Amino acid sequence: MELEVSVLYPTQPKAVRLMNTVWADRTGVHDSLASLAHLRLWAEAAGIGEGRVEESDLDRARELRDALRRLAAEATHDDRREAVSADLDHQAALAVTNRFLADCTPVLRYEPGQDYDRGWRPAGASPFQQELALLALEGADLLAGQGLRACGGPGCVLYFDRSQSRREWCSADCGNRARVARHYQRKREGERAGTESA
Repeated sequence: MELEVSVLYPTQPKAVRLMNTVWADRTGVHDSLASLAHLRLWAEAAGIGEGRVEESDLDRARELRDALRRLAAEATHDDRREAVSADLDHQAALAVTNRFLADCTPVLRYEPGQDYDRGWRPAGASPFQQELALLALEGADLLAGQGLRACGGPGCVLYFDRSQSRREWCSADCGNRARVARHYQRKREGERAGTESA
């Protein structure tokens, strides 16, 4: 059996792509980090984690993902119960994220002939753990920048960065489903109002 992993919206920031390893379709909510093999496929598709991804990395990736999703739900006033882990409250999610952020040290870089650049030096026992620290930093920047949005599509549990646009959905498909749902809701309300006035 061929192993597949859902890689949604590869143009989104990597932190959003990590958050969106929890996704939904008509059959329910799914986890693209269900196993170490899934994590390896996701990391390869995201272009992170040079070298080996270890079993302990799976727990750390899920921990960061769930923390970022909980904070994103708070930041976007997202009340979709399926979107976040019920086992993680806001304070715990903040503590987890800050623990990952503590692994990033600011560093000033300079290349001859170029401008100075302030970057980050991540700590970690492996390249993948260093990447997780950078993903936490990117997620924190998205949360602080207020460009993060919860998709308004019916049944969707994804987040997206809309800092460059005014869209309300993660994709055109979710936008279409939302418009169809609104149309049928207005139609039902009109039929109900007609019945009540008769």
